[in-house]
Amino acid sequence: MNKELIVRSSSDIVDFALLKDGKLIELHKDEEDNNFAVGDIFIAKIRKVIPGLNAAFVNVGYEKDGFLHYHDLGPQLPSLLKFIKRVSTGKLRDYRLKDFPLEKDLNKHGKIADAIKSNQSILVQVVKEPISTKGPRISSELSIAGRYIVLVPFSNRISISQKIESQEEKDRLKRLVKSITPKGFGVIIRTVAEGKRVAELDNDLQNLLGRWTAMCKKLYKAHHPTKVLGEMNKASSILRDIFNDSFSGIVVDDEELYIQVKDYVQQIAPKKESIVKYYKNGVPIFEKYGIERQIKTSFGRTVSMAKGAYLVIEHTEAMHVIDVNSGNRSNKEKNQEDTALEVNLISATEIARQLRLRDMGGIIVIDFIDMGRAENRKKLYNHLRDEMKDDKAKHKILPPSKFGLVQITRQRVRPERNIKTKEENPNLVGGDEIEAPIKVVERINQDLERIFKRDYKKVTLNAHPFIAAFLTKGFPSVRSKWFFEHKKWVKVLPRDAYTYLEYHFFDKNNNKIK
Repeated sequence: MNKELIVRSSSDIVDFALLKDGKLIELHKDEEDNNFAVGDIFIAKIRKVIPGLNAAFVNVGYEKDGFLHYHDLGPQLPSLLKFIKRVSTGKLRDYRLKDFPLEKDLNKHGKIADAIKSNQSILVQVVKEPISTKGPRISSELSIAGRYIVLVPFSNRISISQKIESQEEKDRLKRLVKSITPKGFGVIIRTVAEGKRVAELDNDLQNLLGRWTAMCKKLYKAHHPTKVLGEMNKASSILRDIFNDSFSGIVVDDEELYIQVKDYVQQIAPKKESIVKYYKNGVPIFEKYGIERQIKTSFGRTVSMAKGAYLVIEHTEAMHVIDVNSGNRSNKEKNQEDTALEVNLISATEIARQLRLRDMGGIIVIDFIDMGRAENRKKLYNHLRDEMKDDKAKHKILPPSKFGLVQITRQRVRPERNIKTKEENPNLVGGDEIEAPIKVVERINQDLERIFKRDYKKVTLNAHPFIAAFLTKGFPSVRSKWFFEHKKWVKVLPRDAYTYLEYHFFDKNNNKIK
């Protein structure tokens, strides 16, 4: 299994595509104006306490207040509030918690009105980005994530990832981390820490303590609300969370970002530094790796699969519903049960990919093709669990019901990725949308006449693949007619990212001709 991370950068947006054996499995976007990413920490004021919800609304600078439930306050809230008050007023300048007396833990079953008050200063962390009409979901149980460990202030617990199966390795890691963790801090040991030496763990811990200190320095007389600790840039946070030995390449098309990524990989995995490549080819990076084509075929209501099977994905207010269809494939199996099992297994693999790709969350109900045998239903359930084991989002899968329905709950921490795959029909004013090519040759002809009059020697036309094929295929092709008429050859390049009506001309220096 080979994994590649392809990074495309533009002026204010960076796109990240994760490929597994050449197939797109995750798509992320980093926008400059996203001030409410998961992991960001704010110093803010409580605007209103709502006893009926046992929650409070907190002004974090978003148009909608952040939602803070009692259960998200964290047991160390009294210690946190005391620390904030002393640091904000300048009475405490030593941000290590070695000599800071911790308060008694908060009662699990208490009331919000007894814990916090309106207009009180509080440190909160974004745990769910603003989605639809809702503001961010926040927590005052702070944590700072590193490569191998997560630092938890005002705690003394050492926890370890359940995905590390060896009890011997768990004991070793706990022993090592306990020996290097300073008083007043707890630690969660991440899965990637398995097999690591104490020097690597300690280096990660010191980086996190440095980030904690830098955050605390911003609290003195800070304006409310203010972001005091931002998540790492998207490239680093993605690599921190998913990078492992199975990665065979990281390709970046921006030189500055390439240097940042290379430096970060050099820190976390020096032996893998050589897999980071700077992409300088004239063909757009997402075109080169076939990502644009996969995006256009993977998003939308209908998703095609192998052997003629397809999925229909519907999104309602309450849940996502996925219908599995066998399509028009010929039945080569001995009976209907074998056909149903084969299609269901193919569908389970694609559904696991779709959930990660679209970042679908909440309740997902899948209508698989009915199977009569209990062993086949169990085989489907186990296969779906195996396919989803690499999914970083917390999820729970229930076994298939008698009706063939499988229910999944999947953690939703950011808005679902929704890419439009249809375009407006230019033949109808205010008409429906279409997924069919449009003839734009007449406009291209007019623009080409104008360009050749300006005496350009070498011209390249970038257009949608269907339009490019229409211009170049057959004999005589449209492009051949241009050559006979103008005595100049036009290079035509297909671009998967273009809409049907979009095309651009470029000169010999690859500059756009306007």
